[in-house]
Amino acid sequence: MAEGRIKRITDKGFGFIETGTDKDMFFHSSAVTNGRFDELREGQRVSYDVGRGPKGPRAENVQVI
Repeated sequence: MAEGRIKRITDKGFGFIETGTDKDMFFHSSAVTNGRFDELREGQRVSYDVGRGPKGPRAENVQVI
């Protein structure tokens, strides 16, 4: 599993994870596995699996560390 920090969360049910590279990782609220999307906060450390979405890479199995 990869690790990063929540960079931004939207009120539309998705967010972005800082990956340590120049590209942020998109994630959808349905990808959060150990809690609820509305409990996530910017700056929290998370682990995730890299998956493939219709518009490119996306985070799956997002878990707060």
